[in-house]
Amino acid sequence: MKILIAYDGSESADTGIDGLLRAGLPSQDVEALVVSVAEVWLPPPPRDEVIDDTFPFQIPAGVKLARERAARIISQAEVLAERGSRRVHRIFPGWVISHEAVSGSPAFELLNREREWGPDLIITGSHGHTALGRFVLGSISQKVLTEAHTSVRVARRATGAGASAVRIVVGVDGSMGSDAALRAVAARGWTPGSEVRVVVAEDLLGAYPVSLLIPPVGENVDEVNQAEHTQAEEIAAKAVKELSDGLDDRRMTVSSVIEPGDPKQVLVRHAEEFGADCIFTGATGTSSRIERFVLGSVSAAVAARAHCSVEVVRAL
Repeated sequence: MKILIAYDGSESADTGIDGLLRAGLPSQDVEALVVSVAEVWLPPPPRDEVIDDTFPFQIPAGVKLARERAARIISQAEVLAERGSRRVHRIFPGWVISHEAVSGSPAFELLNREREWGPDLIITGSHGHTALGRFVLGSISQKVLTEAHTSVRVARRATGAGASAVRIVVGVDGSMGSDAALRAVAARGWTPGSEVRVVVAEDLLGAYPVSLLIPPVGENVDEVNQAEHTQAEEIAAKAVKELSDGLDDRRMTVSSVIEPGDPKQVLVRHAEEFGADCIFTGATGTSSRIERFVLGSVSAAVAARAHCSVEVVRAL
């Protein structure tokens, strides 16, 4: 497994790394790359460039100052990347961990590194500070979340300790995207006693006043809603069976719940009530009204609003 970790030295970035203890990740056979991005627009000159009194023209003072500032920021990014890799190593000494600092637009550089390196998972904090990368959901984290070709985990502080049981919410809608989320959960090594809650949101048709005046319209609404509920029950039952079979005898509890409402609100609300450590969703979903896990709408909204970590899974 290859994991790309975006690190800017903020409390949120440290939380993201510490929270990996409760992400069910393997302790061996993992290659991790910690990347810090120096947000500078005028990088220092190449190492082999020589500028002295014999140079044919005078370098403007402003350019010199800008290059000096850029060099300081890049140097700081290198220090942060090394610090982040040490933090990961303390948690997962069995991982092969490397680190690097790059300069440029944080979101662009992270996405570019993802395309070059090909990780299975990208991890970012939910927010950060300026100067070395604004991992603020709604800007950089959201851009990475929506444009990456692989799964992305937006990490937040976990509710329990690393060795305690974990609570996971999986949003499902019967699509290939939610199936990928189920497989990702089943593939992880969760602490014995952990709980997985499958959540299906029903976006039911409302009863409008016209349906009171035209009985056939009201009956049609009831029929559609009943069909939606039946489908939701089938989706939930199938997801529970797949998870139970995949998790096998790992002493975990798998349950399901069907709740009416907008999935953006249902998932966030239920995860908070359940005390979830993480919400798993697929990157794409069906076009039905049960749940539209379409990236840029449900998944991105859940990642922005949730009080816990959110992992958006892309099928490889």
